[in-house]
Amino acid sequence: MKATFLYGANDVRVDQIEDAKILKPTDVVIRTVIACVCGSDLWDYYSKAPDTVGVAKGHEVIGIIETAGAEVRNLKSGDLVVVPFVASCGFCDYCKANQQTSCRNIEFFGHGGGGACQAEMVRIPWADGTLVKLPVDSNSELLPSLLTLSDVLGTGYHAAKSAQVQAGDTVVVVGDGAVGLSAVIAAKKMNAEKIILMSRHESRSKLGREFGATEIVSQRGEDGIEAIKELTNGDGAGRVLECVGTQDAIDLSIAVTRDYGTIGRVGAAQYETVPLNFGTIMRNIGIYGGVAPVRAYIDELMPDILEGRINPGKVFDLSVKIDEIADGYKAMADRTAIKALVTF
Repeated sequence: MKATFLYGANDVRVDQIEDAKILKPTDVVIRTVIACVCGSDLWDYYSKAPDTVGVAKGHEVIGIIETAGAEVRNLKSGDLVVVPFVASCGFCDYCKANQQTSCRNIEFFGHGGGGACQAEMVRIPWADGTLVKLPVDSNSELLPSLLTLSDVLGTGYHAAKSAQVQAGDTVVVVGDGAVGLSAVIAAKKMNAEKIILMSRHESRSKLGREFGATEIVSQRGEDGIEAIKELTNGDGAGRVLECVGTQDAIDLSIAVTRDYGTIGRVGAAQYETVPLNFGTIMRNIGIYGGVAPVRAYIDELMPDILEGRINPGKVFDLSVKIDEIADGYKAMADRTAIKALVTF
């Protein structure tokens, strides 16, 4: 089968490897229908040291079950499924509390340490606890939107949940990638009154408006902080969704948060410190969030897609074949694409 590996900075290759197979009786093997490139895939794409052994890539995929292990009870061959970006057992205390990213038996895909999901076939551990069967055909026009349930839509939703967005709130979204745009969808779903998207890219700003942003701020740094303050009576926003993961992004998020406000942070953190100094403590700012338990959110978010209330698949503004996936990585790295869909 074909699978994607990263051998060094800017060096993505598609290799021919042995087909995925059942290793444990709780596994299934799926044949991929669509996959995609994630913004988090780009962190090591920029900086990985050259190596003769590639790192398996990808953690977002929809596929059809080809074979199921002997202990798989709720799924069967032929089922079309969406795969959350981590595998979770479904029966430990964390899973029962819908905190699957802390599953006591967690397994990973792609750069988390497991097999590639940007591949023609994928082994899925803990199939019953991980996978969600989709009530559509494999040629449905809804598949791109349903694929966002694998990561970005649930991650954006987790940002809004972590910030405790409520009806009537003013929300600032820091980041205009697929997660930030998904956070706009989430804030609108939660009936925020004002949604301010920080975006410098016309195509992303336009899509953000379509998703529900009421204001766009293109400035950064002190100018961006001042622009947010002008839109919020000088106070900042009560809810801020940090969807980037850089030091600049978390610093800006703190600066534009209203006293007694809350930051929901979901950006893959590339920083070591959060400036919670005495001045920040005096403002009673809360910071919550982290890696999103997207498995917990799929049943809640899927009806919005199936019933046409949201169309998060619009974040895929580039489609590439598996053999062309290096072009998808480059386009996202160059910011000429928001998110690359991979077809097989």
